[in-house]
Amino acid sequence: MARSYARRTKERQERLSADGAHRLVNERVYVNSGDASAAVGLSMSSADALPQLIGKTPLVELKSLSRLTGNRIFAKCEFLNPGGSSKDRIAKQMVLEAEASGLLKKGGTIVEGTAGSTGISLSLMAASRGYKCRIVMPNDAAKEKTDLLKKFGATVQTVDPASIVNDMHYNNVAKKIATTTKGAFYTDQFENLANFRAHYNGTGKEIYDQTNGNVDAFVMGAGTGGTISGVGTYLKEKKGKDGVKIILADPEGSVLYHRVKDGIAYAPQQAERKLERHRFDTITEGVGIDRLVGNFLIGEDYIDDAIRVSDQQCVDMAHYILRNEGIFIGSSASLNCAAVVEFCKQIGPGHNIVTILCDGGQRHLTKFWNYDYLRRYNLRIPNDKMPISL
Repeated sequence: MARSYARRTKERQERLSADGAHRLVNERVYVNSGDASAAVGLSMSSADALPQLIGKTPLVELKSLSRLTGNRIFAKCEFLNPGGSSKDRIAKQMVLEAEASGLLKKGGTIVEGTAGSTGISLSLMAASRGYKCRIVMPNDAAKEKTDLLKKFGATVQTVDPASIVNDMHYNNVAKKIATTTKGAFYTDQFENLANFRAHYNGTGKEIYDQTNGNVDAFVMGAGTGGTISGVGTYLKEKKGKDGVKIILADPEGSVLYHRVKDGIAYAPQQAERKLERHRFDTITEGVGIDRLVGNFLIGEDYIDDAIRVSDQQCVDMAHYILRNEGIFIGSSASLNCAAVVEFCKQIGPGHNIVTILCDGGQRHLTKFWNYDYLRRYNLRIPNDKMPISL
């Protein structure tokens, strides 16, 4: 099975490289290791505290959703990583592979364009291993993320939201900084397949082990695509093509829903002359893509279906989880849970379904959890007297 995976991965990498779609940090494909440090042949010392804390997060049952749907709904608590999100995994993998390949050297600078969470994780990895960190992000991201980045020692530059074809798109600005800064390494989270490997070797294996292989479906949004591709590939290889369903959760404005459904990367909002909010036309952050990227494409063949989730569904679900589970989640985690409920309506009861709680609500206080902000977009605020309809 591992041999066929490696062969398929090589073919996909060659296709992506031919299209100019990605650039690998390290061309070797790691298929047998469950840990990033082992994959790159590093021996961690006791001084490497942060990397050792990343991953191996608990998988818990969301019993309120289980009762609601008639299925067993399990959530992997990625918000318990030290940096507060699942992005810690890819930050660790990208940095360790760059060190092993010689692309990141002592005293170097880590550079990334991000909506916030990946930057936060990279800033902590930079601090733990003695690097500088420069982050470029859109100026409409939640203020908490910028504040955390600065507290963690990163240099932060904010830019106006722009299309990826614009030179001032935050990813393009970050790439230019990396090419003009001595000793800089552009982590390139969308195209760097270390992202995929972090979830194939880590998150996917952990989910399979924690469920003893008894998982019928995995439901996940795509910010870079690394999680759904990595986990989806791992689970499909372990359980077979028909042994598990991989379901994409996608917000309004993202092109991936129609990519999965119709084979065309398109969102209706792209036909509008002006987006009301930002490039995704959604209040969610860090999820949904306006283009096809390497970390999504490498696992695309394993995605069985897609579910579109509205902003109102995300708001309702976040309040439902807080009220019924006592867990304070962010917008992407809420999107995942809302998609789980919609998927359950399609398949009926009696299944084991896994999703990811990507991050907590603490870094969303000024936007997703700000009621004045939500009302500006005509979103209803659930309260104790108003039952949440899911």
